[in-house]
Amino acid sequence: MTKLPAQCRACLLDLDGVLTPTVDYHRRAWSRLFAAVLAGQPGVTPYSDADYYRLVDGRPRYDGVRAVLASRGLDRPTGSPDDPPSTATVCGLGNLKNRLFLDELSSRPLAPYPGSLRLVAALARDGVALAVVSGSKNARQVLASAGLSETFASVIDGEEAAALGLAGKPAPDTFLEAARRLGVPPAHCAVIEDSLGGVAAGRAGGFSPVIGVDRGVGRDALLAHGAEWVVTDLSELVADGGTE
Repeated sequence: MTKLPAQCRACLLDLDGVLTPTVDYHRRAWSRLFAAVLAGQPGVTPYSDADYYRLVDGRPRYDGVRAVLASRGLDRPTGSPDDPPSTATVCGLGNLKNRLFLDELSSRPLAPYPGSLRLVAALARDGVALAVVSGSKNARQVLASAGLSETFASVIDGEEAAALGLAGKPAPDTFLEAARRLGVPPAHCAVIEDSLGGVAAGRAGGFSPVIGVDRGVGRDALLAHGAEWVVTDLSELVADGGTE
């Protein structure tokens, strides 16, 4: 059993930082990208992990590029999603970030958070419908790498969101689409997110409860952006404390 309310019939989970520690891979890839992009520009503040949580985490990749550039008063043409990673456009930089992320992913094995696996197993035993909602265009590859491809009834990732014209987080569109596919109203769906944009999206969509996972962004910030509960590990949501 879990500690989710009895009326909760579905649970929509983010992937990076909630189910898998891919946030570490993404942080390094973003840092590598902007260390190069911002290098040698007088008066421009270097990129830091604080920028990741404030400007990048939970957003679609190109939106993250725009947000970081705008925070430094910089601008680049949007370009095209087909731009090669060597192109100095928003899309080119985003594609370079993706290549750096895949380099990071191939360099180290990926394993899900044990506490997250315990919660997912408990939810499945309780008959709660499960979906992954991720802005990442690599979500299905990450799920496969983590051995989770068959675990979720629905997956809304960055590729599908783009194909459907759905706005990324903090807009609630991708969560609303996942709830629609599961056939459960938002008020009966839990959202579990580690990003500020993700919890804001859950609140904006009328989901309940919206649960924040503090992997570094901070409890107070998650609460301020829409989380109703904050945990540091998903095993805290298992009624028996996470033991099998």
